[in-house]
Amino acid sequence: MPIRSSKTMQKTIHYQRTKNDEELKEILVLQEKSSPQNISPLEKKEEGFVTVQHSLTLLKKMHDACPHIVAKHHEKVIGYALCMLPKFKKEVPVLIPMFHEIDNELLLKKEPINYLVMGQICIDKTYRKQGVFRGLYHFMKQEVHNSFNAIITEVDVKNVRSSNAHKAIGFKELKTYTSNGQEWELILLEV
Repeated sequence: MPIRSSKTMQKTIHYQRTKNDEELKEILVLQEKSSPQNISPLEKKEEGFVTVQHSLTLLKKMHDACPHIVAKHHEKVIGYALCMLPKFKKEVPVLIPMFHEIDNELLLKKEPINYLVMGQICIDKTYRKQGVFRGLYHFMKQEVHNSFNAIITEVDVKNVRSSNAHKAIGFKELKTYTSNGQEWELILLEV
């Protein structure tokens, strides 16, 4: 498992795949901190938010199938990008419509796409705007390019910060759709 490092404002950030339950628990702590119910409306607008709350059991199952990507500083997880194989499509009810939309879009493609879903990305507040988001995706692309030719995810259209950040690193919109009263952008990054 290669580890990539970058220096950002005198902070050395290491990128790697998840290795143990402690890292998965640290992901859950970050997830909780960035949940809409735990941040102000202004922070949701300016900093973004996460939509799904995972259990440790599900994160572990996903990790066992395809370890997640984490950014670490001083051995602490300060950011993550979750790796979700299509076989987990029924494990998170709010994501079932996304997988349905992916399946429909891929039927329209002339070439088969072997894809990985980036299930969620989050960076600790004190490490934002320092290249960690870009670093997580760069490392993810390096790690998965032999097995997948695309990374697909979706972004709540109200999460403007996340949408802009994804487009800035090369994600292209496949489509916009509505599910459960929310509007989503389904986006793809070629690897």
